[in-house]
Amino acid sequence: MLAPWPHHTHTALLPSLIAGQRSEARARTPLPPRVQAAHARWLAGRCLALDAEARTVHWQAVDGPTPPPLGYDLLSIDPAIALDREHLAARLPGAREHALALWPLDGFLHLWPDVVALAQRQPVSLAVLGAGNAAVETAFAAAERLRRDGLPGSTFTLITGAAGLLPGLPAAARAHVGCRLQRAGIQVLREPCVAVDAQGIHLGNGALLRCDVPVIAEDGDAPAWLADSGLALGEQGHVRVNRFLQSSSHANVFACGEAAERDDLPTARPRNLAQALRAAPVLAHNLGAAHEGQAFKPHWPPQTTRVFVACGASHAVAAWGPWWVRGRWVRRWKERSDQRAMDAQGGQPAGPAAADTPQAGDAGPTP
Repeated sequence: MLAPWPHHTHTALLPSLIAGQRSEARARTPLPPRVQAAHARWLAGRCLALDAEARTVHWQAVDGPTPPPLGYDLLSIDPAIALDREHLAARLPGAREHALALWPLDGFLHLWPDVVALAQRQPVSLAVLGAGNAAVETAFAAAERLRRDGLPGSTFTLITGAAGLLPGLPAAARAHVGCRLQRAGIQVLREPCVAVDAQGIHLGNGALLRCDVPVIAEDGDAPAWLADSGLALGEQGHVRVNRFLQSSSHANVFACGEAAERDDLPTARPRNLAQALRAAPVLAHNLGAAHEGQAFKPHWPPQTTRVFVACGASHAVAAWGPWWVRGRWVRRWKERSDQRAMDAQGGQPAGPAAADTPQAGDAGPTP
């Protein structure tokens, strides 16, 4: 297992981590014990390049010189969500030097205490760029944390661009979240961001939003190293896979989550942690089946999935298809659902200490 961190941080717990309701230790699953129990080995490093024809992975160790390439017979690709720095610099000049990227989450969490410390010295202006769940939850959680632990006077802005707030959710749910943002004192702008510099955020209408802390919370990118891998890729650079999560061009490569794009479904499915978790048992079976020469199982993602949006520590919205609900009880429902998902992956146990800070088919062919 090649991974840069000795743990997996559960992205669903993002709002409680930013708000300081939960410590990082209680939002992580340690990897070494799980890898050891699977009789595997963990390599602390990042993939630099993949050669699907030569069946080799070039990688960089977290500490130390560049090691020899890894050879493989079977390869499974499921990276954490991340923003590619080169792509980010190309589409948003200055963001690489002057903004914080929410993804990868561990990198953001490493820098977040510096933002809290800045807010304790002076009022800050914080802006979140993005229109999806993570951007909205980050705006709410950051406002709660900096108002509680920082000096009075900080301001908060959510810049959604032309897409508007939470595209894909029912109109009434979007309107409700908009009202909650207004009540929380978070300004919402639908102008696109065109550049970031030391002064702040430059908007598409020519205005400058002066900002101390810009946070990029847009959707993640496909790993840049896939571009020259030789694998068949989709328009956005993701690995094209069939219903068995198997590369459409290389039968010994499997992918899911942030790296994959189905080539057999009429409409695109969201790439997120929930989808990856649903695919995991099928992926595990098919990797073993490929090794043993047995039948594959297909993975059929649901057409409609439940979506939670945390609107602060005491309120949330849940939506699935055209239906949605709201309230304090939905926030508690989200916490329980997130904890169950974490426990299922061998994470920290549930219990009263979960909140550290008191807060008001078909078998298919054989390979």
